[in-house]
Amino acid sequence: MLTFVACGPPLVFLAAAANDPWYSSMQTNWHVATAAEAIAAAQFARFGYDVSVQYGANQPEYDLMIAAHDGTVLKVSVKGSKTGGWGLTQSHLRETNYGRAADEWAASHRPGTAVCLVQFKGVDDDKLPRLYLASPIEIAKQLKAAAGGYGRTVLKEYKVYTSRSRSAGATDEIPATWKMTPERVAQIVTSVGAMARPSSDAHELV
Repeated sequence: MLTFVACGPPLVFLAAAANDPWYSSMQTNWHVATAAEAIAAAQFARFGYDVSVQYGANQPEYDLMIAAHDGTVLKVSVKGSKTGGWGLTQSHLRETNYGRAADEWAASHRPGTAVCLVQFKGVDDDKLPRLYLASPIEIAKQLKAAAGGYGRTVLKEYKVYTSRSRSAGATDEIPATWKMTPERVAQIVTSVGAMARPSSDAHELV
């Protein structure tokens, strides 16, 4: 709700802006990152996990931690986007070696860390964005297989390559199994979160 304290042309401008869908949408990367982290934390809490949140963007390695009833802790790096893709490995790319960039990015995550992908593209402001949860190794494999095997630094939610691309006919798509459901979270906590325990017999999720 807007409270008007003046009259004249500024009032007309504010009224027009309030009716503009873009005006009420996220306008900066900070808005995207902050909203993504808050929504991810809320969903984990809805699924019954204890949640510890580091507020603010660009926290080292992870943004929040969740704990299961058995005490298993999972660190979560939250990546928000409103463009349909997540830029992940650009800083590791050298000599267009996308596979090496993906591997180095995955290796930069310590054991017990997962990645929550939050996508706002095409989502109304009063609806939940699309959320996915995956291990760094799963994401690295997806990046290396992208663009028909040529590899990418940007993980696309869905992309079809046109005839003008060297990857013509290829399609990149986030696996349906990554959708952040209670079952998917439990799977990641068991297979990835338990890896942080020194005596754990958990195996790496691939």
